[in-house]
Amino acid sequence: MTRPKFKKDHIVTSVVAVIINDDREVLLTKRSIPPFQGEWVMPGGKIDLGEPIIKAIEREVMEEVGLQVEVVDLLDVFEHVTPGDENYHFIILYYRCRPLFCDITHNQDEVDEARWVAQQDLAALKMPDGTRFILGKVFLQESQDTP
Repeated sequence: MTRPKFKKDHIVTSVVAVIINDDREVLLTKRSIPPFQGEWVMPGGKIDLGEPIIKAIEREVMEEVGLQVEVVDLLDVFEHVTPGDENYHFIILYYRCRPLFCDITHNQDEVDEARWVAQQDLAALKMPDGTRFILGKVFLQESQDTP
């Protein structure tokens, strides 16, 4: 059996911050670069070698949107393997986070726009399937937790 070739010789591990504010809005960024260029996603990126997971989340959020966050809990783990010329093997850790403040200053090198989005406005936004799945899971849990 022929083993597929990958761009990296290791699994790339990434973190994504699902940041929910006190108004139950989620922070989304419209990417200006690949991957997901032109789509709405949550802040995140690769964990650097030797970097603790929580520090990676805090760093990525600060780099992309200028926020400090409190990491609340692990929401989900995804594995993503992409065949073809752009072969990557990703493990993506989704963490729920709470912002310590809500003023956004987005990194214009990576992000066209960043904004707080209410649940009812999510359907109108172009986003990857994984993002939509996680947000559906988060807001379902939110509605079950609210009396």
